[in-house]
Amino acid sequence: MPVLTRLIPSPVSVDITAGALDNLAGLLADQRISSSGRLAVAISNGSGAALRERLSPALPGADWYEVGGGTIDAAVQLADAMRSGHYDAVVGLGGGKIIDAAKYAAARVGLPMVAVATNLSHDGICSPVSTLDNDAGRGSYGVPTPIALVIDLDVIREAPVRYVRSGIGDAVSNISAIADWELSHRETGEQIDGLAAAMARQAGEAVLRHPGGCGEDPFLTVLSEALVLSGIAMSIAGHTRPSSGACHEISHALDLLHPRRSALHGEQVGLGAAFAMHLRGAPDQCGLIAEVLRRHGLPVLPEHIGFTPDEFVAAVAFAPQTRPGRYTILEHLDLTTDQIRDAYADYVKTIGS
Repeated sequence: MPVLTRLIPSPVSVDITAGALDNLAGLLADQRISSSGRLAVAISNGSGAALRERLSPALPGADWYEVGGGTIDAAVQLADAMRSGHYDAVVGLGGGKIIDAAKYAAARVGLPMVAVATNLSHDGICSPVSTLDNDAGRGSYGVPTPIALVIDLDVIREAPVRYVRSGIGDAVSNISAIADWELSHRETGEQIDGLAAAMARQAGEAVLRHPGGCGEDPFLTVLSEALVLSGIAMSIAGHTRPSSGACHEISHALDLLHPRRSALHGEQVGLGAAFAMHLRGAPDQCGLIAEVLRRHGLPVLPEHIGFTPDEFVAAVAFAPQTRPGRYTILEHLDLTTDQIRDAYADYVKTIGS
């Protein structure tokens, strides 16, 4: 008998509203994630520490752990510290680094994880991946999807607007990533998961075509939903293909070649997506992505985030080495450095400075 349906890994609860944080204790109890209130809450010493005072009265049974940063060592230390706590769940309260560390630590000790995002810098808030710095640079580690996700729009608006812009770049880059996945399907026979591709594509399109701005709740809601859908799309596919293509290879190359100068992830992948669309010979899509990035204050040229054109060209040339075995427009064209330099010059003419 054929399998007529499949189970989709996703959070049991997603709360994206203004004031959502005030209902965190109720959500944990109502969803039977933690009826006893025994929680390990991972925070940073920045925004998370500031929210601890606000949440402590509502979470009297919680133990609070300050995480040193988004490194594999910090995540392992967090897991070791939680082992003797007999907790119901782990709550990652903060930005991407804290949530990634909490996801990894929760997986290591076998506990469900609740993500409480204090900014919208990238789609890791709901993805089955933890991106953590290690001795070799930066690695991606498979983890379970968060069991619940809370995004308080009031808290998001208090974060630096640059983080919202970064999330926009990450969401919009889905469009380039899906184009790369489809290219690989045509050229190499790589299988496409149609549901995952549809979710990731529509997430990117929703942000790309929304007329709102970074400080408006309707736009922040759509951006939040897009980042959640991107994470679920990766869970469905079982890998990062729905949201990671040449755009992310270029970003990884910038991180590896210039580790002390890298910009925010979403800033880099947004720029990478626009350039990848130019390489693909899609001037209308390239122009639209660049126009939207520019409207939201995101970089469309490497100089906008501190890289010279030559550094960007070198990163594009190096990019395929960051994801061996992945097939994107970069692997397809296999351009020389001089050809990339010429393509970049054409890109600048296409989008204007």
